[in-house]
Amino acid sequence: MKFWIIIKVIAGLAVAGVVTFTGLLAYHVTVKPLGGIFEQIIPEAGSVLRIEKEEDFAKILDSAEMPDFEPGDRAFQKAHELIAMGKIPEGREKLTAIVNVFPSSPAAPTARRIVGEMNLDEILSSAFIEGKANYEVKRGDSYFAIADRNDTSMDMLMHLNGMMELKNLQPGDDLQILPLNFRLLIEPQRNAISLWDGARFICEYPVLKMGGTAPKSGTTVIDSRRSTIDGRVVQSTARDYRATAKSLQLKNPPLQILPYDANDDSPSPGLFISEADTEELFLLTRTGNQVEIRNPKK
Repeated sequence: MKFWIIIKVIAGLAVAGVVTFTGLLAYHVTVKPLGGIFEQIIPEAGSVLRIEKEEDFAKILDSAEMPDFEPGDRAFQKAHELIAMGKIPEGREKLTAIVNVFPSSPAAPTARRIVGEMNLDEILSSAFIEGKANYEVKRGDSYFAIADRNDTSMDMLMHLNGMMELKNLQPGDDLQILPLNFRLLIEPQRNAISLWDGARFICEYPVLKMGGTAPKSGTTVIDSRRSTIDGRVVQSTARDYRATAKSLQLKNPPLQILPYDANDDSPSPGLFISEADTEELFLLTRTGNQVEIRNPKK
C-alpha cells in the first residue's frame, strides 16, 4: 500500500514540474527572457515574435497587390453569415446598408436584388399589415372613389383583397388598403429603375433597352397608366384586362416605361423592362407618383 502511495507522490511531483516548466517557458517567450536553459531552448524569444510580425507586415507592404478590404464585400459576407444563421432581420439590415452606403460596390447589385425580393414579399402580402390600413365601406362608396381617396389603385385594391373581378360593395365590408406613395428613380447611366419609399430603397428593375436619346436629369410625375391589347385601351373593369400590356407615361419629359419585346425592332422611344417587371411596377404605382431622373454628365 505504501508503495502505491510513493508512486502517486512521484507522479504528482512530475506533473507539477512539467506544468511549472511550461509556464516559465511561456513567460520566457511572451513576457521577459529568463536566461539559462530557457535561453538555450529559445534564444531572444521576444525578438523572434517581433521579427515575425514585422516580416509579415513588410511582406504585405511589398506585395504587388494589397489585400482587398472593399467594405461593401465585407458587409455582404457578414450579411450572408447572418442569414445563414437564421438572423434574417440583421442580415437584411446589412444588405440595406450596402444599398445605401456602398451603392457602387461590386456586391451592391446582388444586395439590391435580395433586399428587393424581401421588401416586395411584405408589400404584396395581405398578411403583412405594416404600411397598410383597413377601410370600412360606407353607403355610396365605389371602388374608384375608395382608391382615389386613399392614394392607391384599382389594381392594388383588387390584389390585396384577393379579387379576380369586382364584386358588389356592401356597407360594412372591410377592405385592405395600401397607399401607393412611392417614388421612382430612373438612372439611365446604370440602366436601372428603382422604387423608393422616401429614403428607403424598395426594389430595382433593370432597363433592358433604351429607345431614343437618354433623358436629362430632372423631376417629373407619372402622368398616366395605360393597359392595351393590340393598341386598344382596356379599362380595369373589363374581362380581358389581365391580358393587357401595361405601360407608364411620364409627364415631362414625355417618357414611357414599356414591356420589352425581343422580337420588336421598332425604334419606339422609352425605357423597356421585362414584361413581368412592367406588371409589377404597374401594380406598385399610381398616377401622380413622383419621378426623379438622375443622369449625371460624363
